[in-house]
This record gives sequence, C-alpha cells and structure tokens, in this order.
Amino acid sequence: MIGKLKGLIDEVGEEELILDVGGVGYVVAASARTLRGLPAVGQAATLFIDTQMREDAIRLFGFLTAAERDWFRLLQSVQGVGSKVALAVLGTLSGDALAAAIAHQDKAAMARAPGVGPKLAARLVHELKDKAPALGVADLGGAIAGSEAAEKLPKAAADATLALVGLGYGRPQAAAAVGKALAALGPEAATAALIKAGLKELAQ
Repeated sequence: MIGKLKGLIDEVGEEELILDVGGVGYVVAASARTLRGLPAVGQAATLFIDTQMREDAIRLFGFLTAAERDWFRLLQSVQGVGSKVALAVLGTLSGDALAAAIAHQDKAAMARAPGVGPKLAARLVHELKDKAPALGVADLGGAIAGSEAAEKLPKAAADATLALVGLGYGRPQAAAAVGKALAALGPEAATAALIKAGLKELAQ
C-alpha cells in the first residue's frame, strides 16, 4: 500500500496528475481543488495517497493534506458514494466547509457537488453527522482560523465538546456550538462557560 508520495509534478490534467518519483511517473487521481492547489509543473510536491486495489487495476488518489484524504475515505462509507462522487464533493467543498455542512445539516451545500442529488445530499449529512472527523478550524466557527492556535485546539474547548458529545449531541454539532461560544467568549474561556454557551447555541 502506498500512503504518501514525494516527487516532482510532471503533468496535470483535468482529473489526474503525474508525479515523478525518482524517475517513475505515478498517475494520481485528485479532486479539482487539489489539482488547483498543486505547485507548477517541475516543482516538488508531497501527496497523501489513498490506494484502491481492484481485480483489474490499482488506483492512486492524491491529496495535499492527510485531513482531505480522511474525508475522502469517510465520504465513501456512505452508501452510493464511490471515489468519483467523493472527489466531486471535495472539489466543491473544502474540509472546513464540509464539516460545517454536516454540522448544520446543510443539504443544499452538499448538493452543489456534481453527481450529488437531493436524496444523496440528505443521506450524506445524516450518515456523517456522528462520523465526521474531530474538530477542525471550521468546527470552531473561525474563532482561531488563520492563527497558530488553529493548529491546536484549546483544552477547554476540547473538553467542552467532549462533554456535549457525552450528553448525546453529535460531534460536528457539538464542535460547531463550542466554536461559536469560543468566538464569543474568547480563547481563555473556561470549560464550564463554553459548555453553558454551547448548550444555548444547540437549543436555538
């Protein structure tokens, strides 16, 4: 299994790229968002890889971040979602936007992806509400976006989120509520205050 590739961008197409790794050109499928974010041809790049093996082929799917690869895998856990649809969703919505759509059960946002109709969009937001990755920048309502703190969630916010999950709320919903509370109360807010404010958000 290939988990990561480092090499030079050799060619970029509409749905895939060729990454030259030590003289070997790997054909890697990727979302439109990933393809747009690649460096110029001839420049070095690192891609996180999801390897899918079939009877007649081995396919490589590349992502600029491990989080995007995790979303790709998670999306395919939903019935009716294959690699093509998963890439379409990731090409339309960033990981942060995807987390927000799930947290707010925003079917319209999910349906913007090519190949995702109303029924599939509803299934996606419903089935992923308790499976979505742990807190990301979007889950914090942008409270710590663009700062060094975005790399590390304040302990009080993490504890408050876990407390809300313990009360029966889905992780994305709890994370979004705590994110809004954190934005309102500030990064030094205590766990108890974040829980109280989070519950207020969830009750609206």
